[in-house]
Amino acid sequence: MSKELPRTYVPFNDWKEKSKQTEYTEETPLLAPDGTLLAKGWARKNVFTYNRDYVKTGIMSRKEWDFYNILAGKMQILISFANINVGGYVGAKVVDLETGEVIIDAMKYFLGANKHVPPAKGDVPNRYKDKIGSAEFDFNTKETERTLWYRQPYKGKILECNVRMDIMPDLESITTVFPFDEDKTKYFMTTKQFCMPCEGCVKWGDYELKFTKEDSFCTLDWGRVNTVHKMVWYWGSGTQYINDENGDKHLFGFEITWAIGNESHATETCLIYDGKVHKFGAVDVEKFPKDRYLEEWKFISEDGRFNMTMTPTLDNHTDVDFKVGRMNCHQIFGMWNGDVTLDDGTKIEIKDLFTWCEYVENRW
Repeated sequence: MSKELPRTYVPFNDWKEKSKQTEYTEETPLLAPDGTLLAKGWARKNVFTYNRDYVKTGIMSRKEWDFYNILAGKMQILISFANINVGGYVGAKVVDLETGEVIIDAMKYFLGANKHVPPAKGDVPNRYKDKIGSAEFDFNTKETERTLWYRQPYKGKILECNVRMDIMPDLESITTVFPFDEDKTKYFMTTKQFCMPCEGCVKWGDYELKFTKEDSFCTLDWGRVNTVHKMVWYWGSGTQYINDENGDKHLFGFEITWAIGNESHATETCLIYDGKVHKFGAVDVEKFPKDRYLEEWKFISEDGRFNMTMTPTLDNHTDVDFKVGRMNCHQIFGMWNGDVTLDDGTKIEIKDLFTWCEYVENRW
Protein backbone atom coordinates (compact mmCIF):
# COMPACT_ATOMS: atom_id res chain seq x y z
CA MET A 1 0.00 0.00 0.00
CA SER A 2 1.13 3.56 -0.52
CA LYS A 3 -1.17 5.70 1.58
CA GLU A 4 0.27 7.38 4.65
CA LEU A 5 -1.00 5.99 7.95
CA PRO A 6 -1.22 7.99 11.20
CA ARG A 7 1.60 7.73 13.69
CA THR A 8 0.10 9.56 16.67
CA TYR A 9 -0.89 7.71 19.82
CA VAL A 10 -4.61 7.25 20.32
CA PRO A 11 -5.81 6.27 23.85
CA PHE A 12 -7.22 2.76 23.83
CA ASN A 13 -10.73 3.64 25.02
CA ASP A 14 -11.11 6.41 22.42
CA TRP A 15 -9.80 4.23 19.63
CA LYS A 16 -11.87 1.21 20.73
CA GLU A 17 -15.07 3.28 20.52
CA LYS A 18 -14.18 4.75 17.15
CA SER A 19 -13.09 1.53 15.49
CA LYS A 20 -15.99 -0.61 16.79
CA GLN A 21 -13.68 -3.27 18.19
CA THR A 22 -15.98 -5.73 19.97
CA GLU A 23 -14.38 -7.29 23.03
CA TYR A 24 -16.00 -10.32 24.68
CA THR A 25 -15.40 -10.94 28.38
CA GLU A 26 -18.06 -13.53 29.23
CA GLU A 27 -18.56 -17.09 27.97
CA THR A 28 -20.39 -16.84 24.64
CA PRO A 29 -21.67 -19.51 22.22
CA LEU A 30 -19.86 -19.36 18.89
CA LEU A 31 -22.56 -20.97 16.74
CA ALA A 32 -26.29 -21.52 16.64
CA PRO A 33 -27.47 -25.13 16.14
CA ASP A 34 -28.02 -24.39 12.42
CA GLY A 35 -24.37 -23.31 12.06
CA THR A 36 -25.00 -19.56 11.96
CA LEU A 37 -22.17 -17.54 13.47
CA LEU A 38 -23.29 -15.75 16.66
CA ALA A 39 -20.09 -14.05 17.88
CA LYS A 40 -17.86 -11.58 16.01
CA GLY A 41 -14.99 -9.92 17.82
CA TRP A 42 -12.04 -10.62 20.11
CA ALA A 43 -11.18 -11.63 23.68
CA ARG A 44 -8.17 -11.74 26.02
CA LYS A 45 -9.07 -15.35 26.85
CA ASN A 46 -10.96 -17.78 24.68
CA VAL A 47 -14.51 -17.27 25.92
CA PHE A 48 -16.18 -18.67 22.78
CA THR A 49 -17.91 -22.03 23.28
CA TYR A 50 -17.13 -24.22 20.25
CA ASN A 51 -19.49 -27.08 19.36
CA ARG A 52 -18.09 -28.88 16.32
CA ASP A 53 -21.44 -30.62 15.74
CA TYR A 54 -22.96 -27.24 14.91
CA VAL A 55 -20.45 -26.52 12.14
CA LYS A 56 -22.12 -26.52 8.72
CA THR A 57 -19.32 -28.08 6.72
CA GLY A 58 -18.34 -28.35 3.12
CA ILE A 59 -15.88 -30.97 1.89
CA MET A 60 -12.85 -29.31 3.51
CA SER A 61 -14.28 -26.20 5.16
CA ARG A 62 -14.07 -27.27 8.83
CA LYS A 63 -10.49 -27.17 10.01
CA GLU A 64 -9.12 -27.70 13.51
CA TRP A 65 -5.46 -27.30 14.35
CA ASP A 66 -2.93 -26.94 17.17
CA PHE A 67 0.23 -25.43 15.66
CA TYR A 68 3.26 -24.88 17.91
CA ASN A 69 6.00 -22.69 16.43
CA ILE A 70 9.18 -22.63 18.51
CA LEU A 71 12.04 -20.27 17.75
CA ALA A 72 15.22 -21.43 19.47
CA GLY A 73 17.77 -18.83 18.48
CA LYS A 74 18.12 -19.33 14.72
CA MET A 75 16.45 -22.75 14.74
CA GLN A 76 12.74 -23.41 14.21
CA ILE A 77 10.89 -26.39 15.67
CA LEU A 78 7.32 -26.96 14.49
CA ILE A 79 5.03 -29.48 16.19
CA SER A 80 1.48 -29.56 14.86
CA PHE A 81 -1.79 -31.41 14.49
CA ALA A 82 -4.59 -30.66 12.03
CA ASN A 83 -7.96 -32.17 11.21
CA ILE A 84 -9.25 -30.82 7.89
CA ASN A 85 -12.64 -32.54 7.94
CA VAL A 86 -11.78 -35.26 5.42
CA GLY A 87 -8.57 -36.17 7.26
CA GLY A 88 -5.45 -34.61 8.68
CA TYR A 89 -1.95 -35.08 10.01
CA VAL A 90 0.41 -34.81 12.93
CA GLY A 91 4.01 -33.84 12.42
CA ALA A 92 7.31 -32.37 13.59
CA LYS A 93 9.72 -30.24 11.59
CA VAL A 94 13.13 -28.66 12.25
CA VAL A 95 14.52 -25.88 10.08
CA ASP A 96 17.89 -24.10 10.24
CA LEU A 97 16.89 -20.45 9.81
CA GLU A 98 20.40 -19.33 8.86
CA THR A 99 20.76 -21.69 5.90
CA GLY A 100 17.14 -22.61 5.16
CA GLU A 101 17.97 -26.32 5.49
CA VAL A 102 15.03 -28.53 6.47
CA ILE A 103 16.66 -31.04 8.81
CA ILE A 104 13.55 -32.97 9.84
CA ASP A 105 10.13 -33.08 8.20
CA ALA A 106 8.24 -35.99 9.75
CA MET A 107 4.47 -36.37 9.24
CA LYS A 108 1.75 -38.97 9.56
CA TYR A 109 -1.60 -38.61 7.81
CA PHE A 110 -5.06 -39.98 8.51
CA LEU A 111 -8.44 -40.10 6.80
CA GLY A 112 -11.80 -39.35 8.43
CA ALA A 113 -13.39 -36.37 10.15
CA ASN A 114 -14.13 -37.83 13.58
CA LYS A 115 -11.40 -40.33 14.35
CA HIS A 116 -8.94 -37.79 15.80
CA VAL A 117 -10.59 -34.79 17.48
CA PRO A 118 -8.57 -32.21 19.47
CA PRO A 119 -9.87 -30.34 22.56
CA ALA A 120 -12.36 -27.51 22.09
CA LYS A 121 -10.15 -24.84 23.72
CA GLY A 122 -6.43 -24.19 23.60
CA ASP A 123 -5.62 -21.66 26.33
CA VAL A 124 -7.03 -23.57 29.33
CA PRO A 125 -5.83 -26.81 30.98
CA ASN A 126 -6.40 -29.66 28.55
CA ARG A 127 -4.64 -32.72 27.25
CA TYR A 128 -4.53 -34.26 23.80
CA LYS A 129 -2.82 -37.64 23.75
CA ASP A 130 -3.19 -39.78 20.66
CA LYS A 131 -1.52 -42.06 18.12
CA ILE A 132 -1.68 -41.76 14.34
CA GLY A 133 0.02 -44.63 12.55
CA SER A 134 3.52 -44.92 14.01
CA ALA A 135 3.43 -41.36 15.39
CA GLU A 136 2.60 -40.86 19.08
CA PHE A 137 2.08 -37.49 20.73
CA ASP A 138 1.01 -35.93 24.01
CA PHE A 139 0.16 -32.20 24.22
CA ASN A 140 -0.50 -31.43 27.90
CA THR A 141 -1.52 -27.95 29.06
CA LYS A 142 -1.66 -27.06 32.76
CA GLU A 143 -2.18 -23.73 34.53
CA THR A 144 1.47 -22.66 34.51
CA GLU A 145 3.17 -24.94 31.97
CA ARG A 146 2.64 -26.78 28.72
CA THR A 147 4.53 -29.89 27.63
CA LEU A 148 4.79 -31.39 24.15
CA TRP A 149 5.97 -34.90 23.43
CA TYR A 150 6.22 -36.38 19.95
CA ARG A 151 7.72 -39.71 18.81
CA GLN A 152 7.88 -41.27 15.36
CA PRO A 153 10.17 -43.51 13.30
CA TYR A 154 11.58 -41.26 10.55
CA LYS A 155 13.96 -42.35 7.78
CA GLY A 156 15.08 -45.41 9.68
CA LYS A 157 15.74 -43.62 12.98
CA ILE A 158 13.59 -42.69 15.98
CA LEU A 159 12.59 -39.06 16.23
CA GLU A 160 11.64 -37.82 19.70
CA CYS A 161 10.73 -34.28 20.73
CA ASN A 162 10.35 -33.09 24.32
CA VAL A 163 9.38 -29.48 24.97
CA ARG A 164 8.39 -27.69 28.16
CA MET A 165 7.17 -24.09 28.18
CA ASP A 166 6.25 -21.65 30.91
CA ILE A 167 2.81 -20.04 31.11
CA MET A 168 3.08 -17.08 33.46
CA PRO A 169 0.18 -16.68 35.93
CA ASP A 170 -2.86 -15.05 34.27
CA LEU A 171 -1.11 -14.86 30.90
CA GLU A 172 -3.47 -13.24 28.42
CA SER A 173 -3.70 -14.18 24.75
CA ILE A 174 -5.80 -12.99 21.84
CA THR A 175 -8.74 -14.92 20.43
CA THR A 176 -10.51 -13.49 17.39
CA VAL A 177 -13.60 -14.50 15.44
CA PHE A 178 -13.92 -13.17 11.88
CA PRO A 179 -17.03 -13.71 9.75
CA PHE A 180 -17.06 -14.10 5.96
CA ASP A 181 -19.65 -11.84 4.36
CA GLU A 182 -20.53 -14.33 1.61
CA ASP A 183 -21.80 -17.02 4.02
CA LYS A 184 -23.22 -16.56 7.53
CA THR A 185 -22.00 -20.05 8.54
CA LYS A 186 -18.37 -19.40 7.61
CA TYR A 187 -15.92 -17.99 10.17
CA PHE A 188 -12.30 -17.95 11.27
CA MET A 189 -11.63 -18.39 15.01
CA THR A 190 -8.08 -18.57 16.32
CA THR A 191 -6.25 -18.16 19.60
CA LYS A 192 -2.69 -16.87 19.43
CA GLN A 193 -0.87 -17.54 22.69
CA PHE A 194 2.72 -16.37 22.84
CA CYS A 195 5.26 -15.03 25.37
CA MET A 196 5.95 -18.63 26.45
CA PRO A 197 9.66 -19.27 27.17
CA CYS A 198 10.51 -22.89 26.46
CA GLU A 199 13.21 -25.49 26.80
CA GLY A 200 13.64 -28.95 25.40
CA CYS A 201 15.39 -31.37 23.12
CA VAL A 202 14.90 -32.90 19.69
CA LYS A 203 16.66 -36.22 19.12
CA TRP A 204 16.85 -38.08 15.83
CA GLY A 205 19.48 -40.78 15.68
CA ASP A 206 22.81 -39.01 16.23
CA TYR A 207 21.23 -35.59 15.73
CA GLU A 208 20.41 -33.67 18.90
CA LEU A 209 19.10 -30.12 19.27
CA LYS A 210 18.86 -28.71 22.79
CA PHE A 211 17.39 -25.30 23.60
CA THR A 212 16.85 -23.25 26.74
CA LYS A 213 14.39 -20.67 28.01
CA GLU A 214 16.95 -17.87 27.73
CA ASP A 215 16.41 -17.41 23.99
CA SER A 216 13.66 -19.87 23.02
CA PHE A 217 9.98 -18.99 22.80
CA CYS A 218 6.85 -20.75 21.57
CA THR A 219 3.80 -19.34 19.82
CA LEU A 220 0.64 -21.43 19.76
CA ASP A 221 -1.61 -20.91 16.76
CA TRP A 222 -4.83 -22.66 17.76
CA GLY A 223 -7.58 -22.68 15.14
CA ARG A 224 -11.18 -23.88 14.84
CA VAL A 225 -12.51 -22.51 11.56
CA ASN A 226 -15.08 -23.03 8.82
CA THR A 227 -13.72 -21.22 5.81
CA VAL A 228 -14.42 -20.19 2.27
CA HIS A 229 -12.30 -21.99 -0.34
CA LYS A 230 -9.89 -19.20 -1.34
CA MET A 231 -8.08 -17.12 1.26
CA VAL A 232 -5.11 -14.81 1.70
CA TRP A 233 -3.55 -13.78 5.00
CA TYR A 234 -0.57 -12.15 6.66
CA TRP A 235 0.69 -13.30 10.04
CA GLY A 236 3.57 -12.19 12.21
CA SER A 237 4.48 -12.77 15.85
CA GLY A 238 7.51 -12.44 18.07
CA THR A 239 8.71 -12.62 21.66
CA GLN A 240 11.82 -11.39 23.46
CA TYR A 241 13.03 -10.17 26.82
CA ILE A 242 13.56 -6.41 26.99
CA ASN A 243 15.01 -4.19 29.70
CA ASP A 244 13.37 -0.98 30.85
CA GLU A 245 15.21 2.24 31.73
CA ASN A 246 15.90 0.88 35.22
CA GLY A 247 17.43 -2.29 33.85
CA ASP A 248 14.50 -4.48 34.89
CA LYS A 249 13.70 -7.38 32.52
CA HIS A 250 10.24 -7.74 30.97
CA LEU A 251 8.70 -10.35 28.68
CA PHE A 252 7.40 -8.70 25.52
CA GLY A 253 5.61 -10.05 22.46
CA PHE A 254 3.43 -8.99 19.56
CA GLU A 255 0.81 -10.51 17.27
CA ILE A 256 -0.22 -9.16 13.87
CA THR A 257 -2.59 -10.98 11.54
CA TRP A 258 -4.73 -9.43 8.85
CA ALA A 259 -6.64 -9.87 5.57
CA ILE A 260 -8.83 -12.74 6.86
CA GLY A 261 -12.59 -12.27 6.47
CA ASN A 262 -14.48 -9.21 7.71
CA GLU A 263 -12.33 -7.34 10.26
CA SER A 264 -14.88 -4.63 11.09
CA HIS A 265 -15.60 -6.21 14.50
CA ALA A 266 -11.98 -6.84 15.54
CA THR A 267 -8.37 -6.95 14.43
CA GLU A 268 -5.98 -9.72 15.39
CA THR A 269 -3.35 -7.28 16.61
CA CYS A 270 -1.93 -6.80 20.09
CA LEU A 271 1.13 -6.46 22.27
CA ILE A 272 1.73 -8.51 25.39
CA TYR A 273 3.82 -6.92 28.12
CA ASP A 274 4.39 -8.84 31.33
CA GLY A 275 1.48 -11.12 30.46
CA LYS A 276 -1.15 -8.48 29.71
CA VAL A 277 -2.70 -7.66 26.32
CA HIS A 278 -2.35 -4.13 24.95
CA LYS A 279 -4.72 -3.86 22.01
CA PHE A 280 -3.97 -1.72 18.96
CA GLY A 281 -5.49 -1.20 15.54
CA ALA A 282 -5.23 -2.70 12.08
CA VAL A 283 -1.77 -3.21 10.58
CA ASP A 284 -0.63 -3.07 6.99
CA VAL A 285 2.64 -2.92 5.06
CA GLU A 286 3.53 0.50 3.67
CA LYS A 287 5.05 -1.15 0.63
CA PHE A 288 4.41 -4.87 0.23
CA PRO A 289 7.42 -6.47 -1.52
CA LYS A 290 5.36 -8.93 -3.57
CA ASP A 291 7.70 -11.37 -5.35
CA ARG A 292 10.65 -9.51 -3.80
CA TYR A 293 10.20 -10.92 -0.33
CA LEU A 294 13.77 -10.31 0.83
CA GLU A 295 13.41 -6.55 0.51
CA GLU A 296 12.65 -4.50 3.63
CA TRP A 297 9.13 -4.72 5.11
CA LYS A 298 7.72 -1.64 6.86
CA PHE A 299 4.74 -2.23 9.21
CA ILE A 300 2.54 0.50 10.65
CA SER A 301 -0.77 0.32 12.53
CA GLU A 302 -3.71 2.65 11.92
CA ASP A 303 -3.33 4.18 15.39
CA GLY A 304 0.45 4.53 15.14
CA ARG A 305 1.12 2.18 18.06
CA PHE A 306 2.97 -0.47 16.04
CA ASN A 307 5.80 0.98 13.98
CA MET A 308 8.28 -1.69 12.94
CA THR A 309 10.68 -2.47 10.12
CA MET A 310 11.81 -6.00 9.25
CA THR A 311 15.10 -6.59 7.46
CA PRO A 312 14.70 -10.10 5.98
CA THR A 313 17.37 -12.78 6.07
CA LEU A 314 15.44 -15.84 4.81
CA ASP A 315 12.36 -16.69 2.74
CA ASN A 316 11.24 -20.05 4.15
CA HIS A 317 8.97 -20.76 1.18
CA THR A 318 6.66 -23.77 1.04
CA ASP A 319 4.21 -24.55 -1.73
CA VAL A 320 1.98 -27.58 -1.31
CA ASP A 321 -0.32 -28.15 -4.30
CA PHE A 322 -2.69 -31.11 -4.14
CA LYS A 323 -4.90 -30.03 -7.08
CA VAL A 324 -8.15 -29.51 -5.17
CA GLY A 325 -6.25 -27.34 -2.72
CA ARG A 326 -3.02 -25.43 -2.37
CA MET A 327 -1.05 -23.64 0.35
CA ASN A 328 1.58 -21.22 -0.95
CA CYS A 329 3.39 -19.66 2.02
CA HIS A 330 6.27 -17.21 2.13
CA GLN A 331 7.41 -17.16 5.77
CA ILE A 332 9.98 -14.39 5.95
CA PHE A 333 12.46 -14.31 8.83
CA GLY A 334 14.51 -11.30 9.77
CA MET A 335 15.45 -8.64 12.29
CA TRP A 336 12.68 -6.34 13.50
CA ASN A 337 13.38 -2.85 14.80
CA GLY A 338 11.13 0.05 15.72
CA ASP A 339 8.80 1.12 18.51
CA VAL A 340 5.47 0.12 20.02
CA THR A 341 3.09 1.94 22.39
CA LEU A 342 1.32 0.39 25.37
CA ASP A 343 -2.25 1.23 26.41
CA ASP A 344 -1.05 3.91 28.85
CA GLY A 345 1.00 5.69 26.20
CA THR A 346 4.38 4.24 27.20
CA LYS A 347 6.57 3.89 24.11
CA ILE A 348 8.96 0.94 23.98
CA GLU A 349 11.87 0.65 21.58
CA ILE A 350 12.35 -2.80 20.04
CA LYS A 351 15.84 -3.74 18.89
CA ASP A 352 16.95 -6.73 16.82
CA LEU A 353 14.01 -9.02 17.50
CA PHE A 354 14.50 -12.07 15.26
CA THR A 355 11.14 -13.38 14.12
CA TRP A 356 8.88 -13.70 11.09
CA CYS A 357 5.97 -12.46 9.04
CA GLU A 358 4.27 -14.65 6.47
CA TYR A 359 2.18 -14.06 3.38
CA VAL A 360 -0.07 -16.98 2.45
CA GLU A 361 -2.30 -17.72 -0.52
CA ASN A 362 -4.62 -20.66 0.10
CA ARG A 363 -7.14 -22.81 -1.70
CA TRP A 364 -8.30 -25.37 0.85
